[in-house]
Amino acid sequence: MSSRFPGLSGIRLKGLALFLLALTTPATFAVAADEPDLIFRRSTVFKWMSPNDKLATYGLDDPEVEGVACHFTVPEKGGFKGWLGLAEEVSDISLACRQVGPIKFKTKMEQGDDMFRQRRSLFFKKMQIVRGCDAKRNVLVYMVYSDRLIEGSPKNSTSTVPIMPWGPADANVQKCGEFFTQ
Repeated sequence: MSSRFPGLSGIRLKGLALFLLALTTPATFAVAADEPDLIFRRSTVFKWMSPNDKLATYGLDDPEVEGVACHFTVPEKGGFKGWLGLAEEVSDISLACRQVGPIKFKTKMEQGDDMFRQRRSLFFKKMQIVRGCDAKRNVLVYMVYSDRLIEGSPKNSTSTVPIMPWGPADANVQKCGEFFTQ
């Protein structure tokens, strides 16, 4: 069987191969932090023949600031699209960050640097946790938001971590303003 457009079947095969590659590529990736640890999931919407919609809570340590951990909760779409990784996740994300040990800065950082990034749809949407420093109050500030290639989302959540001594042996509290550049 010949085609009216020579080479078109080769283009279709390449397109199909790229599509299949995109389907098999993991839907999440970390930029700065390791993959988060799943703490637990709870079903929110029951589906008869496919996975339920869920809320999932994850924890992760700040890779550049020892002694700080963040937890975030994200909705995860169920259904067949969610199961295949094709559903676009909503932007409702909550965030809480806390001091979990003595705070030590590992390197100099910029205000608003990414601490963690995760895809929320197959191609266009990602969630980001960024960090900054309120030098006047010596407080680390973490913000989570999602964005899209064309239009962003105003939905966000902010959490702060005051830098405090961690027990009597931690009398030398670092100043975040010394480790952040504008």
